[in-house]
Amino acid sequence: MTNPLIRKLDAFVRLSDDEKKALDALCGRTVVRRAGEDLIREGDRPEEVILLLEGWAFRYKLLPDGGRQIMAYLIPGDLCDIHIFILKEMDHSIGLLSDSTIGLIPEKAMVEFLDTHPRLSRALFWSTLVDEATLREWLANTLRREPFERVAHLLAEMWMRMKAVGLVQGETFDLPLTQTELGDTIGLNSVTVNRVLQRLRAEELITLKGERLSILDAKRLLAVSDFNPNYLHLDPRQPAGR
Repeated sequence: MTNPLIRKLDAFVRLSDDEKKALDALCGRTVVRRAGEDLIREGDRPEEVILLLEGWAFRYKLLPDGGRQIMAYLIPGDLCDIHIFILKEMDHSIGLLSDSTIGLIPEKAMVEFLDTHPRLSRALFWSTLVDEATLREWLANTLRREPFERVAHLLAEMWMRMKAVGLVQGETFDLPLTQTELGDTIGLNSVTVNRVLQRLRAEELITLKGERLSILDAKRLLAVSDFNPNYLHLDPRQPAGR
């Protein structure tokens, strides 16, 4: 299986064979973790960078009243913060939505990698900027759009992100999210999320069977959700010399 980080960064800059080998070597130690586990908890002081190789994870904050706000979804090829070891302690948690395989990158290895591979360092910086742009879009989505648009927008985003790392087959991909988790992401209760999903099905925009989502009419889904993929920067590929 191709390292998903290679697929992700190769969309930004044409990677040489040596650079691909360096990325593979970076995450040499892998472990399998189970759905429902936390990779990192708020207050932890991590000493390793985590690369998600298989499965889904999510960033979240627990609120004083017991509520939860999900702030990001991580899919294969995503790093759980490149410079995580700079922080004195984590200000949020990262949990797993599905059984997952992760690569563990020691602090020293990450620092040396960034110092010795300037093009890859720049590509990883691009990836971090896309994460920040995505968070801004999530804020706008939650605060300014109607419930139907919010759900449709999030599904469109995940479809595009999964496609970018080669994990969509015939417009169908894994979506290991409950209605509660969707609601915790975009500020809706599970009853409202259910109604929106039923409407998306009724309008023949999607099918959702278990944890498999199929996009039936991508063009119309993007239109009804007012989706502009510019914040994902999915086609910024640059010549090798730049």
